[in-house]
Amino acid sequence: MMNKFNYYKSFLITSIILSLFGLYMVTSSSMIWSEFLYDDKFYYAKKQLLFVVIGFVILFIFSKLNIEKLKKYSKKLLIIGFILLALVLIPGLGVVRGGSRSWFGIGSFAFQPAELFKYIIIVYVASKLDDSYFDTKYFFKGIVPIMLPCLIGFALIMLQPDLGTGIVIVLSIVILTFISRAKLSNYVKIGLIGLSAGCLLILSAPYRLSRIEAFINPFLDPLGSGFQTIQSLYAIGPGGLIGVGIDQSIQKHFFLPEPQTDFIFAIICEEFGFIGASLFIFLFIFFLYSGYKIALKQDTLYRTFLVFGFVILITVQTLINLSVVVGLIPVTGITLPFISYGGSSQIILMMMVGTVYATKTL
Repeated sequence: MMNKFNYYKSFLITSIILSLFGLYMVTSSSMIWSEFLYDDKFYYAKKQLLFVVIGFVILFIFSKLNIEKLKKYSKKLLIIGFILLALVLIPGLGVVRGGSRSWFGIGSFAFQPAELFKYIIIVYVASKLDDSYFDTKYFFKGIVPIMLPCLIGFALIMLQPDLGTGIVIVLSIVILTFISRAKLSNYVKIGLIGLSAGCLLILSAPYRLSRIEAFINPFLDPLGSGFQTIQSLYAIGPGGLIGVGIDQSIQKHFFLPEPQTDFIFAIICEEFGFIGASLFIFLFIFFLYSGYKIALKQDTLYRTFLVFGFVILITVQTLINLSVVVGLIPVTGITLPFISYGGSSQIILMMMVGTVYATKTL
């Protein structure tokens, strides 16, 4: 019992530390742009502070959840998720930002239903895996019914369009089902289908193809599709071993576009260097490891899959973001969990952390 409590405690504490560090990094990385755009260098910082406070309140509320009731309402939650993803596509309801109609806007604040869908789809798939655990070794009887709602959600998200979020969701669900009784041959089929669909998605949108070209050689278009990657690498390089110093980043001075979002890790590397970035990554690994140990200690399949699902999703999103920043994969527009600026992301992450903590009531 003591070991279980320690893992819950470390999971909770590290999530709070990461959120507070994210608040600092948003403040540090956004001041120049904030002052330029809004004549208030703490514009983004003040909003992020509000998001973090709301997130902590949400964490507390969700830590009191009845996990079995969450499973009971998983299908209704899925329907709500689909409705929200559909409504955001309607002009007048959905707000266009960054070329995607992904938001419901209320004044200066906005909510992204695709973030909520991440939570909902994990809850649903965990329930489905629990109910049909012994069927998952069959492709059509077990895997298809699990993947179909995920793919419907992916299609609705792609209509926004938001390929990055869609990829995070699909990859997370595929990995989650992999730890069930599913056969490896099922994943060969899924892989072939995914590869074919991925090629079609890339070829169907010129900007996605340009991102692939920029990934191969960002200097082919240094002021266009390759600009973010180049500026990110220019931030990481000077960081060296110990960094240029707190709040001393050069790239946040209009070189790296919106450094408080997708490429915030580049600013971490620049200001804190290899040692600081490594400590940050170690903290993230410790957080994820604590979640992994919590999942193993559950006494029902549903709770196990639920905790694993949240841990896998956060892991996948983190790995994709870090890989983009260091130039290992093409730009996806995925934020760094707990660290990047964003209300929807922060609040949903706290919902996940709170739900994991709620399993402590065993």
